[in-house]
Amino acid sequence: MDVRVGDPGEHTATAEVDHLGRGERGLVRSDPPGDTVAGDRERPRRRQRGVEGPHGPVLEDHVADSRCPYRKHRRESVYAAGVFDHVAIRVGDLAAATRFYDLALDAIGFGGERFVGALGVEWDDFAIAPAAAQHRATRGLHLGFAAPSRAHVDAFWTALTGAGYTDDGAPGPRPRYRDDYYGAFVLDPDGNSVEAVHHEAVGRDAGAIDHIWLRTPDVSAARRFYDTIAPVVGIALRRDDPDWAAFGFRDGRGSFSFVSGGKPTEHVHLAFGVADDATVDEFHRVALAAGYRDNGTPGERPEYHAGYYGAFVSDPDGHNVEAVCHNRN
Repeated sequence: MDVRVGDPGEHTATAEVDHLGRGERGLVRSDPPGDTVAGDRERPRRRQRGVEGPHGPVLEDHVADSRCPYRKHRRESVYAAGVFDHVAIRVGDLAAATRFYDLALDAIGFGGERFVGALGVEWDDFAIAPAAAQHRATRGLHLGFAAPSRAHVDAFWTALTGAGYTDDGAPGPRPRYRDDYYGAFVLDPDGNSVEAVHHEAVGRDAGAIDHIWLRTPDVSAARRFYDTIAPVVGIALRRDDPDWAAFGFRDGRGSFSFVSGGKPTEHVHLAFGVADDATVDEFHRVALAAGYRDNGTPGERPEYHAGYYGAFVSDPDGHNVEAVCHNRN
């Protein structure tokens, strides 16, 4: 079996923001079954993607070290697929986190390949890597996985709570988000809120990242950053409130949000797939011209795979944001 490493990436889901939620740890409310849930989360899974290793661009300062030992088996670029290329997070105990996510993704019928290596574990567009002194564990993330049916949502919650993981919201409809929204929530070993969600747009895309939410001390600053790169990486602002900024992808599938209140989310890696190397260059140029910090200049990273071309910048909360073209064609 081939191996890749996951990078810390935190995000939150399309569920209701709960500013006074349990210990202020989650971004999405662990609502009772009759509650409602936001419907900005649609996205198909398409590809095995790699995860930057602890010494790779995703998890490190890419200026100092642009190595990223994974990506060997990456498929074609996901440009125009309307999804993240990949999201990665850091975990306090790699073995414990692997058991959790194996159980969670198996319960919802994940049909992709899992890669395990010295640096971490990868499930298609999601990866985990061990925390280190310079790279602390991801905290305060909400991550929503697409489930192909309500029965899979139920199975997700039953399997995880039955294994002793902490309930963060029982299975049930959340019509506040959309009429057919059905979700369940459980805490991972690091206290991040993980959801299985089903709605009409999910279809058979079991295991794909449907949505993520991140807490931020400054929603407007986060909005300005992602607004700056939006025309380049193919995202658009969907919601612009003082305490909530939500972005979606070009085809209407998938979303990520920044919300206020509680302790900020820490240590996330977000990568956007783009069409060509010139777009990677433009992503980096536009971000730096607006005053954002370089975290890895545009260039090939053959360590990942032949043709891998990426660039990295830091968003206002210190999350590592990448544009990548895989040049698979």
